[in-house]
Amino acid sequence: MGKVPNAKDIKSFLFFQKLGIRLGAMGLAFLLWLFVVSENEYTMVVDVPIEARNLPAGHAHKKEVPSSAKVRLRGRGRSLFKTIILKNFIPDFKLVLDLERISEEYDFLLNEYFERYPQKVVIPSTFEVKYVEVIYPSSVHISLDEYKEKVVSILPNILIQPAPGYTLVGPPIISPDKVKIAGSWNIVENVINIYSVPDTVLNATNRISLTLSLEAERGQLIEYTPRNVNFQQSVQSISERIISEIPVKILNKTEDLQVFISPQTVSLTVVGGMSYIANLQPDDISIIVDFKLWNAQQQFYDVKVQTPVDVIDWMHLSPKSIELVVTKRVG
Repeated sequence: MGKVPNAKDIKSFLFFQKLGIRLGAMGLAFLLWLFVVSENEYTMVVDVPIEARNLPAGHAHKKEVPSSAKVRLRGRGRSLFKTIILKNFIPDFKLVLDLERISEEYDFLLNEYFERYPQKVVIPSTFEVKYVEVIYPSSVHISLDEYKEKVVSILPNILIQPAPGYTLVGPPIISPDKVKIAGSWNIVENVINIYSVPDTVLNATNRISLTLSLEAERGQLIEYTPRNVNFQQSVQSISERIISEIPVKILNKTEDLQVFISPQTVSLTVVGGMSYIANLQPDDISIIVDFKLWNAQQQFYDVKVQTPVDVIDWMHLSPKSIELVVTKRVG
């Protein structure tokens, strides 16, 4: 069994660990200081955004264009340092690919392209650095397709879990419930629905109202109008209510027989969202007797209860069976 370190050993280890971290940070800061104040020239590889512009009319990208390239720049230490700090905040720092004369497919060999068109390397003069070469990727493949627009439905991809004693009432309301998509014909043609970005609401006790973003289909190859939709869902506390005077309906009656029912109405208790069941009317519930089950030797028949979808449950049906009185139709 190895030796168990004592408190002194642990303290000594932590001291040297902290000392090492501090010395490393001081060394890095010193090297950075030398680099920044130095008048010497250096080269450095920097991520530079790629902008594909002048897309031909009636066309769209079939495949995504790389968002950036690794580019070697040359300059004095302080200039390179300034470039690293400011490059993400300056829009005029990019590599431009001109698509004006492309019909469907084309490969840009980047170093050859920017050697031929140096003006396509856009670097602010205030950065005081020079472009040397593109390190990666060596080429960019452009694939174009016909432009197509289409209107599709939006499906919310949201999980809602009501708190104990609460329930969801009614379907969600999405506004707008459709979105216009546009882009490559081959991609847009195969899109049937657009989903929202996945989201979750737990222990919901009140009406939910959210702004949902639409999930990107094939990255940035499809444009959405709009890009966000409003989502609402009713959440209500669970309650009970007795509903009386619900009419009994008879199905599959025959023309040669007269059918009388007793009683003609029933009552029951429904369980559901408080506001929802408060507005339920007797006619919203179906109490059904199927006359196909009738025979002359049977007097009472069970009924079938059909409630709206947002009724969680029903109970205490009264009465539970209905009497059928059947006579021959006269005339």
